[in-house]
Amino acid sequence: MKISGKLDHIDRVRAEWAAERPELDTSPIEVVARVGRVARRLDAGMNAVLAEYGLRRDTFDVLAALRRSGPPYELSPSDLYGRLMRTSGAVTNRLQRLELDGLVSRHPDPEDGRGLLVRLTPPGRRLIDRATEPHLHNERRLLAALSPAEQRTLAGLLRKLLLSLEG
Repeated sequence: MKISGKLDHIDRVRAEWAAERPELDTSPIEVVARVGRVARRLDAGMNAVLAEYGLRRDTFDVLAALRRSGPPYELSPSDLYGRLMRTSGAVTNRLQRLELDGLVSRHPDPEDGRGLLVRLTPPGRRLIDRATEPHLHNERRLLAALSPAEQRTLAGLLRKLLLSLEG
């Protein structure tokens, strides 16, 4: 889509395909490629602010999931995997880093002798509480090109797409 006469990278990609393979319907690229590029830009923008707190988006997400869970701010690793939509290996690596930094602790689950619980430590809670407001302010800044109404429309469309993909 052209805004103020400008073409983005995806417009150029589609034009190149149209020149080389005009019979192809490249319309999905308009959404799929843009969502991917936007996601990478958003991650970079969020990581820049979170770095001020010694965090990245992936570690912020773990701490935030524990903080949102309410007292005693603990979840099983499988609950964390589900909330973060990440593989167990990816979450395990994050947990190891956060544990070394003293931001989470892992301890036996008293209700399941074989299970573990991951708990937000007091320093982890203080850190996530300090980082959350600046993070949300940064997210608002990253979305500032869209009006509040456009943001709500986009959020609704992305929800619909996500529900169909996760279906």
